[in-house]
Amino acid sequence: MGRSEVTIDLGALRANVRRLHEALGGSELWAVVKADGYGHGAVDCARAALDAGASALCVATIAEAVELRGAFADARILVMGPTVEIGLAREARLELAVGETIPEGLPVHVKLDTGMGRWGVSHLQAPARNVVGLMTHLATADSDPAFARRQIERFSEATADYAHLTRHVANSAAALRLPEARFDAARCGIALYGLSPFGTDAAEDGLAPVLSWRSELALVRRLAPGDSTGYGRKFVADREQWIGIVPVGYADGFRRDLSGTHVLVAGERCPVVGVVSMDSFAVALDRSLPVGAEVTIVGPGVPLEEHARVAGTINYELATRIESGPTRARRVVLAA
Repeated sequence: MGRSEVTIDLGALRANVRRLHEALGGSELWAVVKADGYGHGAVDCARAALDAGASALCVATIAEAVELRGAFADARILVMGPTVEIGLAREARLELAVGETIPEGLPVHVKLDTGMGRWGVSHLQAPARNVVGLMTHLATADSDPAFARRQIERFSEATADYAHLTRHVANSAAALRLPEARFDAARCGIALYGLSPFGTDAAEDGLAPVLSWRSELALVRRLAPGDSTGYGRKFVADREQWIGIVPVGYADGFRRDLSGTHVLVAGERCPVVGVVSMDSFAVALDRSLPVGAEVTIVGPGVPLEEHARVAGTINYELATRIESGPTRARRVVLAA
């Protein structure tokens, strides 16, 4: 295994695509695979999503789009972030989300700001000839559906005369909970990966987590009362205590503020104690276990949403920070 192993289950991703299609009731699903597929691997996840029926791919940058174009010659690829690399976008046959300035020679989607307060036009003008889509970005579909509905109403009213264009509003949360946000297509990211946009149990919305992360105990030792483990002596044993050292740390994406969360060691929940180091963390054990005992960091019984609650963040951030590759976690992709 090495230090740790990240497994990407593309079968679960395809099941999530089917679940989202079911929720969308006929609207197209556009798979958001920015940030290397939310840390899951953009090319692998894009291929699985397209195979399962996604109609387009969405990314944040031209560089992300160009990488995908190399793997998918004919896929629709929408770049949602602002860019000045118009020539490269034309060359790669990309589609761009734009505001007031409409570049020529490629398909564009005009973004209307209905309440996110970032970028996009405040008032929609008659679309130029190369405008193929109209879009907006919901600010609170996961937390304040009333405000999201006001955004949807604003968008619907502003675009009513241009319903012949592809209109897309819904993100993952809206696709699952706000039928009025469906329009012609939905741009789904976090739910595609089987993670809850609401920070709750993803299974409540019929989603299956795509990523799991496991390691093993590299060291097991007994602390006497008064002994400590880790920097700053943040954990001091008040009794005889067995601890295990897991060779994963914040350089791997297991953040320092995850002290106090739980992982599974040999199938049993164990708390993370002391300070998370760059390359390791400690767990409290109720007995001596052998070196090599399996540690599930993310998986059944320890969902990413639980870790996010401990860290005071969202599952999106934790997923995108998991570092896999030849120098850190080994990545295994399951195609079935």
